[in-house]
Amino acid sequence: MKKVLPVIVLLITLSVLGIMFIQLSWIKNAISLKQAQFQNEVQYALNHTREEIHSHFILMNNQVLINQDSKEFYLTRYFTVQKFSKDDIDDIVGNSLRKYNIKQPFEFCITNIFDSPILMSDGFPLQNMANSYHIRLTPDNSELRETLYVYVKEDKNYLLHNMVWMIVASIFFTTIIVSAFALTVRTLFNQKKLSEIKSDFINNMTHELKTPLATISLAIDALTNEKVINDTSKIKYYSGMIKEENKRMNKQVEKILQAAKLEKQEIKLNKQLLDTHDVIQKVADNLALQIQERNGTLNLNLNAAKHNVQADEVHFSNIIFNLLDNAIKYSTDVLQIEVDTYMHTSNILAIKIQDHGIGMSKETQSRIFEKFYRAHTGNLHNVKGFGLGLSYVKAMVDAHGGKIKVDSIPGKGSTFIIYMQTA
Repeated sequence: MKKVLPVIVLLITLSVLGIMFIQLSWIKNAISLKQAQFQNEVQYALNHTREEIHSHFILMNNQVLINQDSKEFYLTRYFTVQKFSKDDIDDIVGNSLRKYNIKQPFEFCITNIFDSPILMSDGFPLQNMANSYHIRLTPDNSELRETLYVYVKEDKNYLLHNMVWMIVASIFFTTIIVSAFALTVRTLFNQKKLSEIKSDFINNMTHELKTPLATISLAIDALTNEKVINDTSKIKYYSGMIKEENKRMNKQVEKILQAAKLEKQEIKLNKQLLDTHDVIQKVADNLALQIQERNGTLNLNLNAAKHNVQADEVHFSNIIFNLLDNAIKYSTDVLQIEVDTYMHTSNILAIKIQDHGIGMSKETQSRIFEKFYRAHTGNLHNVKGFGLGLSYVKAMVDAHGGKIKVDSIPGKGSTFIIYMQTA
């Protein structure tokens, strides 16, 4: 999986970049084709303009020409635009452009053989004559040479306006492709992460269940020993050992079941008025022996003026227990824990649990409340568990309408603060 994933990401990236490149090339080519089409349409309009001017000239002179040859002969000898007014030319050019669906404003200019203007609209820009569309109005073999220049005031965004739906659709579908790519890559990394979490969970679960099973097996073997069978005290000792290890296994299984219930949101809170100081004191008393074995200290500074909350006693006790248990697990040789209560605001109670243990990196702090996530503990191989404790704490604090935050410095310890509304 580690080798395949980068290859998949690379191939998808190249595919998306290729599609985007093709899309951009296609849009660029489409714009070029649209420009060429526009230029052709203007040229068709100019051809039509020349024909219309010729027809109007013949009618103006009351000529009846029976065939094309006679028409060409007459125009060669007599045609000149000087018999037209500026408005006449403007109407003919405008009608021809509109016939080919060219609706932009325009200006025109007609020059003689010396390229001097002989008739032009008021707004024609002489400096842009080279950029104007043009067509010769006089026949090729005429002694005169009169040329029509038409300057079409193209809007810079005209072609984009004409292609707006095509461009928008292209961008829209490209965005969908890129989004699908990003979602696919994210899913792949999530699947990789889930696979790693599953492996860690199976390893931790195997270890957590294997140890009590091995102890139970040894205790049962001891009970079958002839020396033990006749010794009541040893029978009680090994029976008690089996009972404790059985409780330990049940506790681990209960943790997993509890996590499943949290996932399905099946846990219902039985809220009642609780004295948080009493709950903290009871949990501290239960952990006293464990702390004494580590030659540690647990200092309670329960100074909050208001310390009653509406909470589920079992789950609230578990919140405090899990945080203290974590503080004990992740402490170094010097076990020192402080629990403080104080008023964060007039009606918000703060419960701070601080240790002086190994601490956490910023990355670990950002993921500490994820289910099954367990921080790397370096050489502390005695830290065991499924990585469910803090995810349970976060879920229960949220369920009670509270908030929890963590602040930690590697090598100096961690501080958890719970904020809950007082009753």
